[in-house]
Amino acid sequence: MAGLSGRVSDPSTRPTPTARGGRVEASAAAHAKVILLGEHAVVHGAPAIALPVHGLTLTASVTRTDRPLWIDSVLYRGPITGAPELLAAPITAIVETLGFVGAPAAGRAVRIDGEIPAERGLGSSAAVAAAIAGAVARSAGVELDAEQRFTLTQAAERVAHGTPSGLDARAVVSETPVWFHAGEARALRSAFGGVFVIADTGLRGRTREAVAAVAALKAAEPARVADVIARIQDHTEAAVADLAADDRASLGRRMSSTHELLRVLTVSSPPLDRLVAAASSAGALGAKLTGGGRGGCVLALAGTAEAAETVAAALRAHGAERTWMLRPGDVAA
Repeated sequence: MAGLSGRVSDPSTRPTPTARGGRVEASAAAHAKVILLGEHAVVHGAPAIALPVHGLTLTASVTRTDRPLWIDSVLYRGPITGAPELLAAPITAIVETLGFVGAPAAGRAVRIDGEIPAERGLGSSAAVAAAIAGAVARSAGVELDAEQRFTLTQAAERVAHGTPSGLDARAVVSETPVWFHAGEARALRSAFGGVFVIADTGLRGRTREAVAAVAALKAAEPARVADVIARIQDHTEAAVADLAADDRASLGRRMSSTHELLRVLTVSSPPLDRLVAAASSAGALGAKLTGGGRGGCVLALAGTAEAAETVAAALRAHGAERTWMLRPGDVAA
């Protein structure tokens, strides 16, 4: 339950040197996430399950300076007044958090470091916002609780995505699998003993486009889309028992079936389908797209560590730009 209590992956605020030779006043971290089941259906009132990806992290650090409010990232380094539109969401996180804690805007530099690739369905925008909110608040001597951090993260997520469900904002600071439904999140019990392989297509996901396409399809064929969403929901709900009992074969079948349902919703793509097929041919128990779709990542389930290495190699051989693994200790709770 640690993640749902608002604690971060690295709560240390001990001053450390920065790349510019200054001293970090405060820092906070968040991690990536993958959606196991329920993407797109969650937008239409169904539940979803997300898994924390502890091996992919992002840290925000705050340094006191004599400059105006400053941001330092791979995209831009300088005063926030000159930042590009691409940084509108993280800047929102900075400004909203400063306003919440009642701290002056000037005299702070916010640095973002991390390895979560953007626009891959891994929660990068939410992780940036959550890390920034935690670090900026700490720099003012305030420790945010879970709801405060969620609210500040969501403010940035609305800038990034329009009408986010809130799943990413919860999952990027959770230490355990997360059940999310109707805006509420809770930790899931898991005895999972397999390995998940995440494969990056190397292509940016197109979440807004995919969400709009599902909405258009629902308007044109309401009964058909309602049936698909209901079937995705059935798999998501049944997967709770699969995780608790470590029924990897059942969970894998649900993943593969859900991918086919997401294809019906038009949110897959040839590169995603190719990787799903490659994973299945290499012995994966199941595979599906994860996140918004039309690019981004595939999530495959392997029964053992050895099988996971075989699946990962096959995914890379079929075009995956990179792969990561979620091992039992990352998922069990």
